[in-house]
Amino acid sequence: MVHIVATGAGKVMMDRRTDPTHAYVLELTGKQRPRVLFLGTATGDRPDYILSYYQTFDADRCAPHHLPLFARDRDDLTDWITGFDVIHVGGGNTANMYDVWHRQGVDTILRDMFADPANTDVVFTGGSAGGICWFEGGTTDSYGPTLRLLPEGLGLVPGSFSPHYDAEDQRRPLVHGALLSGELPAGWACGNLDSLHFDGTAFVEAVSTAPTPLALRLDVVDGEVVETPLDVRTLT
Repeated sequence: MVHIVATGAGKVMMDRRTDPTHAYVLELTGKQRPRVLFLGTATGDRPDYILSYYQTFDADRCAPHHLPLFARDRDDLTDWITGFDVIHVGGGNTANMYDVWHRQGVDTILRDMFADPANTDVVFTGGSAGGICWFEGGTTDSYGPTLRLLPEGLGLVPGSFSPHYDAEDQRRPLVHGALLSGELPAGWACGNLDSLHFDGTAFVEAVSTAPTPLALRLDVVDGEVVETPLDVRTLT
């Protein structure tokens, strides 16, 4: 099965060039120099984000590439995307990213990759928008500074995902309300520098480089939201 590593923060994590989380993702491929594709769709392929990606995932540790969708430079996306060992999705406007992906067929390509049993060493990863997208839904600032629900995603991993859980005061009460109302399914939450690793749909472990890690399983039990802390392995 495809590995998924969902992180709390997007560009904040990307800018931490020596953060061990990046090495953790690359090592999951089992390859000495994995091919990595960056999708910066959520920020409209913003040049400074793409530059940060190339500075972090430099040619000494992997074979980095990026796929622009606002100035698309290739016809066949399927062969291109499926040839990579790591698909790294940047943070940004999750809702807009979904719309562009659907128009360009990227969502279908990613779903097909995930369903292909031959892709045992492929890693899907990213933070914020790049973390939410693998799940059934989450919360977002896609529509302005007031957070709103986004009950949609690729749905590769069952449940919801709530990033930035330690960094935004609006996040927790919105998530709790949505879980209680059924607008979001039970799921997962983590802080900016925390990551959740799944092998296919099976949760493997939580890893972190935060001084105070935060990784939670969120469920509704007897009409109340229960936050169950996950064991977290600190990466060094």
